[in-house]
Amino acid sequence: MTGRLPAAALHVGAMLGPFGGGVVAAILTELGTGFGVSPAAASSSLTAYLLPFALLMLVSGTIGERWGANRCIRLAYLLFLAASLLSAAAPWFWLFQLGRGLQGAANAFTTPLLLAGLATITPKARLGRALGLFGAMQALGQTSAPLLGGLAAEVNWRWAFVGPAVVAAVLAACPLPPDRSPASAEPARLRAAWRWAVLRPGLIALAGWACLAGLSFLVAFRLEDAFAASSGPRGLVLTGYGVAGFLTARLVGGLADRFGAATSTLLGLAGGALVLAAIGLVDSFPLIAVAWALAGICAQLIIVGVNATVLADGPHGRGGAISVVQALRFLGMAAAPAAFTGIYHQSAALGFLLPAGLLLLAILLLRPSRAPA
Repeated sequence: MTGRLPAAALHVGAMLGPFGGGVVAAILTELGTGFGVSPAAASSSLTAYLLPFALLMLVSGTIGERWGANRCIRLAYLLFLAASLLSAAAPWFWLFQLGRGLQGAANAFTTPLLLAGLATITPKARLGRALGLFGAMQALGQTSAPLLGGLAAEVNWRWAFVGPAVVAAVLAACPLPPDRSPASAEPARLRAAWRWAVLRPGLIALAGWACLAGLSFLVAFRLEDAFAASSGPRGLVLTGYGVAGFLTARLVGGLADRFGAATSTLLGLAGGALVLAAIGLVDSFPLIAVAWALAGICAQLIIVGVNATVLADGPHGRGGAISVVQALRFLGMAAAPAAFTGIYHQSAALGFLLPAGLLLLAILLLRPSRAPA
């Protein structure tokens, strides 16, 4: 039981980052009304969270290894607690945005270090399943955030930030696996995480999240343009992505354990290309809904495979390496609207066929090369 509690804390902590990012998605109207700002300004609260979250993850894993992973995780939870309460109580929009930025900065120091800690306590033969469960919890956080945020806003949108603050306080008090690093290991260095062996899976994660998770807005456009679907049906279809990823994450992890991380990643990239092509070409609302749910499974195949590849290398430098990979993953997601919106408006089919082609090109990165370290 004593070993299970730290592992459970790692998995619950996995929810916090995606939840913190997505909790405003359903309450942008209430935010705009509450602060007297335009809908466009209110939507910038997503960027205010994601930008520091992604950028700091380029270095947060290495910093955590130097300062002590558990110390950084606990401090990050406390910062997230304070930032959430600041966002809940902020009387001005600029102060609310500061709170959102601090939330993102805090979670940049939890996601990669939790993954590294999970790899430390998990036997290599079961790493895929553990990463699958971690991915399931992230999918649950991503999927539940708009729902719970919207329910909170029925009373007052500020309550949407009080709940995560309470969870962060509980997590800060929970036991974590002991930090383990070889006694003879040198202090972690930032440049050590920027090796081709890390950048290669990182670029696959960037392509996967830019071309799958980052395309939810494009799927919404497709459903509205092709079928005049209202916000309700669009939201239901988009939710299928996270639900499918959550329900199949353990199965995906077991597949990675049995057949290898490279096979899992290959299936995710190839399958993702196929379902994106279907979304762009078919004229059936149910088929597009099924295809987008399958895209959620493909995304799990990719990220479990990528994470397993990086975390299997060894304990020293693990936090810095997975931190870089996660940063590239979310930078890809953030870049998707700028990369594909204009193309979609020129041709709906091409708007999906281009990211499908990029996923197929990413398969080439599965072959290790002798690129410089």
